[in-house]
Amino acid sequence: MEHVGRTAVELARRVSTGECSARSVVQEHLDHLAEVEHRLGAFVTVRSQAALAEADEVDQHPDRATLPLAGVPVAVEDVIDVAGEPTRHGSLATSQEPVPADDPLVRRLKAAGAVILGKTRGPELSLWGTSDDPTATVVSPWDPTRSAGGSSGGAAAAVSAGVVPLAVGTDGLGSVRIPAAACGVVGFRPGAPHLGAELGGRPHWFGMTRFGPLATTVADAALLTEVMSGARFALDAALSEPLDVAVSWRAPAPGVTVSNAYREAALEAGRLLRHAGHEVTRADPPYDRATVQAVVARWTQGAAADVAALELDPELLQPRTRAHMAAGERLAKVVEVTDDDVLRWRERVAPFFAEHDVLLTPAFARAQPSATAWHTRPWAANIAANLSAFPFTAAWNLADIPSAVVPLWEEGGRPLSVQIVADVGREDRVLAVAALLGSMVPRPRHAPGWGVGG
Repeated sequence: MEHVGRTAVELARRVSTGECSARSVVQEHLDHLAEVEHRLGAFVTVRSQAALAEADEVDQHPDRATLPLAGVPVAVEDVIDVAGEPTRHGSLATSQEPVPADDPLVRRLKAAGAVILGKTRGPELSLWGTSDDPTATVVSPWDPTRSAGGSSGGAAAAVSAGVVPLAVGTDGLGSVRIPAAACGVVGFRPGAPHLGAELGGRPHWFGMTRFGPLATTVADAALLTEVMSGARFALDAALSEPLDVAVSWRAPAPGVTVSNAYREAALEAGRLLRHAGHEVTRADPPYDRATVQAVVARWTQGAAADVAALELDPELLQPRTRAHMAAGERLAKVVEVTDDDVLRWRERVAPFFAEHDVLLTPAFARAQPSATAWHTRPWAANIAANLSAFPFTAAWNLADIPSAVVPLWEEGGRPLSVQIVADVGREDRVLAVAALLGSMVPRPRHAPGWGVGG
């Protein structure tokens, strides 16, 4: 294959200079999708004809050289409106009618020359760290016995298997970073004020959700974030002086055991940064019970808010989703969701980031759950699977500060990733450290066994 497996930066350069056509790039990626989707389960909608028409528009663009994503195939999670396609939110309770207009985010992507290849599978209402529905289960391309994570599981799997070089997901509790780690790709959640996601005209999950990129390189993730947000990140300047790096594997919630493999991944990442000239120490963020309660309250009460915003019939929802809503109703009687929670946690964590420039944690506490029909499993089983494997991401959504995951090693054929966190407004620092770590550990950008080089 001539185009599949190349980075977005490479593809955009080749199309913008006329070295190849956008149509040839998109057609080859559609062909690859057709070959692997039956094993992957990543897509709910494939826009074959529409994507080729968009590619032709790029080829005919009079200023093609100015398009930063010229001809680059992109997938978006099926919570993002694409004109002419339904937005299902992973649910049979939602409307199956095509939406009339693109989300503003999609309009920005198309204006930059991107081609929307399709919409990807996730769990109902983006609630879970696994991605499956009655039609298919999304698997990790690195280990198809394991879930691709969630909620942006289909997006991450598509990038990992080379179906697209870029995808866009939403991250309310870790829903970009968790699938990225499960599928061995880069996932980035920018902080305030970048890329806030809305549902029904209101901030999604009480403002905790932001759009984020999934890619095989930090450079691609940074490019997509810049296109989506209009911001510019000076990564070289972010590492102009040695950083103070804290390494922690303490889970925010009590009782969560972190496996040796993930603890060692964080420690080894710290050793790499020390070798690169940075100061590295062992230090834990000031997690507390109130922070955990605030996160859980938003997770459970956010389900009812979404159902109301989308005007859904609760009887058509999956049993685990109805149980989650009921848990939120019970919790609302004792834990109120307020902006004070965010301010309190930010104030509590501010001294930590005044002392440390960057925090490194494991991406997971243990390997992600198996690839199975989690939507048919009891609510308690879903809760246990999520809390035991994915404790490290959600606290930073509550603080609304930037974080990313980057894959560095493998164990037993599965990727081992670390999470990088920095203070409010330091997206540049998160991306720069992720890029540095990635450059120090050469590894395949795509999962083996999917017919993709690189």
